[in-house]
Amino acid sequence: MSITVIQEANEIERTIRRLAHEVIENNQGTSELILIGILTRGATLAERIATEIGNFENVQIPTGALDIVLHRDDLKMSGPAPKLQKSTIPKSLDGMTVVLVDDVLYTGRTCRAALDALMNYGRPASVRLAVYIDRGHRELPIRPDFIGRNIPTAPNQSILVELNEIDGVDRVSVIEEEL
Repeated sequence: MSITVIQEANEIERTIRRLAHEVIENNQGTSELILIGILTRGATLAERIATEIGNFENVQIPTGALDIVLHRDDLKMSGPAPKLQKSTIPKSLDGMTVVLVDDVLYTGRTCRAALDALMNYGRPASVRLAVYIDRGHRELPIRPDFIGRNIPTAPNQSILVELNEIDGVDRVSVIEEEL
C-alpha cells in the first residue's frame, strides 16, 4: 500500500474558502440557507464552510449533522452493525435551501441515503450537494453542485480526508492498494 499526500492544511483552508464563495454566489446570498454535513467529516466541513461564509458575509449560517446509517442500502453487506450517531438539525428544513456537505463523493450511495434521511426533517425548497473531493466512479445519477477538487481515481485507490477536529491533522491523501 502506498499513500500520497495531495493536500495539506493551507490548501484545505483555501479550498474551503472557495467552496464558501461558490455557495453564496449560487444561492445569491445567505437567506434561507442551511448547511447539513453528513457525519462524520461532512459535518466538520459544513461547520468550516459556514464559518467562512460568516467571516465575509457577517451572518451566522445554521449548520447541522446528519446520520445516514439507517438509510444505507448496504447494511446487510457490511460486517458488524454500524454505530448510530445523533443527527443534529437545528430547525425545520421546510422552505430552506439545504447544502448537503460530504467529504468524498464516490458511488453516490451515501448521498442517496442522505437525501432519504433529510426528508425526515422537513421539505426543503431545494437541496444542493457540496463535496470536498469528487473521485468519480458513480453508480447512481448523483452530481455535485460544488466541488472542492476533482481527483480521478483507479479502482484500487481511495481518498482519505483527515480533519484536525477529528484526526488531529488537516490532510488529504490518495491511498493505493497493491493489485
